[in-house]
Amino acid sequence: MSEPLLKVVQLRKSFGGVVATDSLDFDVMPGEIHAVIGPNGAGKTTFVAQIAGMLKSDSGTITFDGRDMAGKTAPERSHMGLARSFQITSVFRDFTALENVSLSIQAHAGHSFKFWKRASTDRDLTDPAQKILDDVGLGDKALTLAGNLAHGQQRQLEIAMALATSPKMLLLDEPTAGMGTEESETMRAFLNEMKGKYSMLLIEHDMDTVFSVADRVTVLVYGRGIATGTPEEIRNNAEVRAAYLGEDE
Repeated sequence: MSEPLLKVVQLRKSFGGVVATDSLDFDVMPGEIHAVIGPNGAGKTTFVAQIAGMLKSDSGTITFDGRDMAGKTAPERSHMGLARSFQITSVFRDFTALENVSLSIQAHAGHSFKFWKRASTDRDLTDPAQKILDDVGLGDKALTLAGNLAHGQQRQLEIAMALATSPKMLLLDEPTAGMGTEESETMRAFLNEMKGKYSMLLIEHDMDTVFSVADRVTVLVYGRGIATGTPEEIRNNAEVRAAYLGEDE
């Protein structure tokens, strides 16, 4: 049995009297999609922000790829292989899809201040950027302005920008947020296509997406993990149904 790529032990974060992450244990295995679900206010986004280095934990440990993340900044964690996509799309709307991904490659290499001159013309950037766009199904949209892409395509572009950093693990915060039925189905197919190629921590509210793509699911309620298991185990868990899925025994 391989070691977890990400291991969280007794993680805690509070804001005043509100405990957002409550002594949480969690792990992600190599190549696994581990989804985190829970009602609004459960602490999902706080948890992923702690993993990404956007929020400092009060206590507990985060180990990634065998290294203690204590004191590591968000950029340092990114360079170590943690790539995060946000709940709200964050692409450069006035740049083409190809330029967006090229900029991500360039920034990760440490040359972001030259991007106005080089990103759209340097084949060392544009060739791998085009391949990433092909991989995420946006190859034919390379020269389209990001602001002109459909919402679902913008989310795919944001994930392409995360992939441009050569990550070991993706932190995906509600990738289907704001999507209609057809776009959500496309995103589910896309995530399943990436399954096994990347380790993923998936924060998601759409249960169809969670149950169709996740290998394991952890349920958070008030920052506490109340259950972890396969999608089928979580679907049949009485405590989960009562606390989150809204069903009574």
